[in-house]
Amino acid sequence: MYKNFDLKDIDLTKYLFFTGKGGVGKTSTACAIAVALADSGKNIMLVSTDPASNLQDVFDTELNNKGIEINNVPNLTVANFEPEAAAADYKESVIGPYRGKLPDVVIENMEEQLSGSCTVEIAAFNEFSGFITDKKASEEYDHIIFDTAPTGHTLRMLQLPSAWTNFISESTHGASCLGQLSGLEDKKDTYKNAVENLADGEKTTLVLISRPDTSALIEAERASIELQDIGVKNQFLIVNGALQSHDDDLSNEIYNKQQEVLSNMPEGLKVLETFEIPLRPYNITGIDNIRSFFSSGDIKYIGENLDIKNTVKLSKVVDDLYDSDKKVIFTMGKGGVGKTTIAATVAMELAKRGKKVHLTTTDPAAHLKFVIDESFGITVSRIDEKKELEKYQEEVLSKARETMSDDDIAYIEEDLRSPCTQEIAVFRAFAEIVERSKDEVVVIDTAPTGHTLLLLESTQSYNKEIARTQGDIPESVKELLPKLKDDKLTEVLIITLPEATPYYEAKRLQEDLERAGIFSKWWIINSSFYATSTTNEILKAKAANEVEWINKISEVAEGNAALIKWSSEDLKGEKLNTLLN
Repeated sequence: MYKNFDLKDIDLTKYLFFTGKGGVGKTSTACAIAVALADSGKNIMLVSTDPASNLQDVFDTELNNKGIEINNVPNLTVANFEPEAAAADYKESVIGPYRGKLPDVVIENMEEQLSGSCTVEIAAFNEFSGFITDKKASEEYDHIIFDTAPTGHTLRMLQLPSAWTNFISESTHGASCLGQLSGLEDKKDTYKNAVENLADGEKTTLVLISRPDTSALIEAERASIELQDIGVKNQFLIVNGALQSHDDDLSNEIYNKQQEVLSNMPEGLKVLETFEIPLRPYNITGIDNIRSFFSSGDIKYIGENLDIKNTVKLSKVVDDLYDSDKKVIFTMGKGGVGKTTIAATVAMELAKRGKKVHLTTTDPAAHLKFVIDESFGITVSRIDEKKELEKYQEEVLSKARETMSDDDIAYIEEDLRSPCTQEIAVFRAFAEIVERSKDEVVVIDTAPTGHTLLLLESTQSYNKEIARTQGDIPESVKELLPKLKDDKLTEVLIITLPEATPYYEAKRLQEDLERAGIFSKWWIINSSFYATSTTNEILKAKAANEVEWINKISEVAEGNAALIKWSSEDLKGEKLNTLLN
């Protein structure tokens, strides 16, 4: 549908930022562009701040955050930041001066405030902002390529004047990602220059990466609009993984589905120049595969004699949930992995076995009533995330306006756009739903992260210690936290795909839950080509490449992993049964 990507068609700026939903191919595309430019004689720096980055595997080279020259690719230097480590260092730089001077419970609250995704992103921006403003780097390299762009939320926060005041330590507004900027005063000018360079279309291009998948395109549109709003307007879109060779039932189904998705491109993306990269039958590791990424699908794949550990069917997971009499069941995972469909399937099957079941979601695109209806003996609801967020924001702002200046209110308004704030707002609605578990099984699509739970918990402890509030927490939430930590009542099903990025993201979610004391036994591997019987050469190769990740998931899940094959059908009603076996 779109022209295949070719570097000759692009007017390249000094800085190239790649952004998109996890697993869409940001790293593969950034690496391929970096190598192609280096091969053409340009001096290139490639920088990754992605926590799930596999750059070391891609180039088979031990990397650091300063930059390593790559053998076999003259003119290419690659730096790989570890944002989690950077966030830990940054967190300690903020909290360290207060250790031994403030009560332990206050220190614990500060630590949790600085444990969220916003802090990781700020720390990552802290690391790579030097590359955007460093004159020596600008002179040494023709192009500096960043794998993973900062979000509009992060950049807006850095632009706010009140972000550089001390009010953060005194704030009494709602529990959110507070404090993530509190140690950055000495970097104020660097960040100001970095944000200005990002917004300069002569210097910076934002490359949006997506797959021909509705949720990935919606995420790309969101990022595009959010970054345009703060001045990053020089953008184009690459749709990665378009299946162009289709010759069996499965490949025909995938091709038709992708074409339908692309023909209904989100409005915000239609104005952007758009290119395609065909689906490649290999993982993007090794210099040969990187160099072939834009031009060749003719790479040999692993043979069919695959040594894969045992996995079970989804029906075995439902058996376990039924036998253990779980009352609260969450499906957790990144967008697009199939949480809603699997939640509906689990709910339907438990209802068939005689359980009284309530199913709810926060996914505005899923519309559970179209997936399953109450004729299955299930009550269904949807938490309106937007309304819950607006209600919570207004509560917080009303309180803040009583004591704060206009500049500080501007910071509050930005802070209230953070992922943590949204989760906390929705979580209050979850608390009311979970109260139903006294009389029925509650299945909830989209769970709060462990960080949100710990943030709420630490805030409660903090409130007991000091005579001021960090946001009003309803009794239903206070009662909910112990309930969610009871593994006899509650379980989280971790939903993922058999690919690198969804695996790493799911693993971080699991670690987050463990930190909060929330029980998770089962991993569910959705949309597997390995589990199909495709004869299409490209899809057979993709299936072979899934094995590594299925094995890794099985190991992390200690054998408690279920595998579900890829399906092109609209799974709803009785068709949900096809996921069970």
